[in-house]
Amino acid sequence: MFDSKTGQEKIVVVKLGGSVLTGAKAFRRAAQFLAKRTERAPGEKLVVVVSAQKLATDMLERRARRIIRPPAVRTLDLLWSTGELRSVALLALHLEALGISAVGLNVHETGLQFANKQEPRSARPSLSGPHLKAAVALNPVVVVPGFLASRADGAIVSLGRGGSDFTAVLFATGLGAERCELVKDVPGYFEDDPHANARARQLPALTFEEALQMASHGCELVQPHALVAAGEANLPLVIRSLDDRGPFTVIARDANNTSRQRGLEPVVAEA
Repeated sequence: MFDSKTGQEKIVVVKLGGSVLTGAKAFRRAAQFLAKRTERAPGEKLVVVVSAQKLATDMLERRARRIIRPPAVRTLDLLWSTGELRSVALLALHLEALGISAVGLNVHETGLQFANKQEPRSARPSLSGPHLKAAVALNPVVVVPGFLASRADGAIVSLGRGGSDFTAVLFATGLGAERCELVKDVPGYFEDDPHANARARQLPALTFEEALQMASHGCELVQPHALVAAGEANLPLVIRSLDDRGPFTVIARDANNTSRQRGLEPVVAEA
């Protein structure tokens, strides 16, 4: 499928966080969700950014600290990367089982890299190298690890808590994606914590400024670095669950207009 305005193939980045990758059944459900997407839009390319399975990162850190305190940062990042790579392989296998042509890439193949060997973690990695774009050209679904980038010397570097949101935005901007969808265990933003308040009103649309303001007041649904990077690139974010029929939140400079223009009509949940 090509964008009639740009003449380029449409790419959508979908990030699956650890909160929805909770076990074998969850991986299967995520694969079924993606398979339905490919059926509805067979020409649309999906780049799927995955986190480690829920609680895996904490478990790996505890294991490291039982061996040595504190573990070397570089070694801990290497250990953490095994959680994301496991998710990449498992999701790709579930997609293959459903007959979907999918390929999983490792951290170095994605090309998300810091420019220098000693790049500070506060810096922003960028997309480079041919592997990811070549994989997207050949496959309807490409699965890549979130949370991680590499340095110029090849070392793997983690990007902090919520880093999978950030990497998803960086992949989307680097590939010129139409939008970035962040799949969570809640269907978007609410006026109050829906786990604590069942009558909390779902918010169908937010500006980047509004989402950042909510983050500053403790709402950790989307990592602030990801919101800033998406806002700078004018990249629409869709915050949703795996429920195709459920509500979701669009975050954009003009969220309501963006929703209409792109056929993303959020459903407002009844209070």
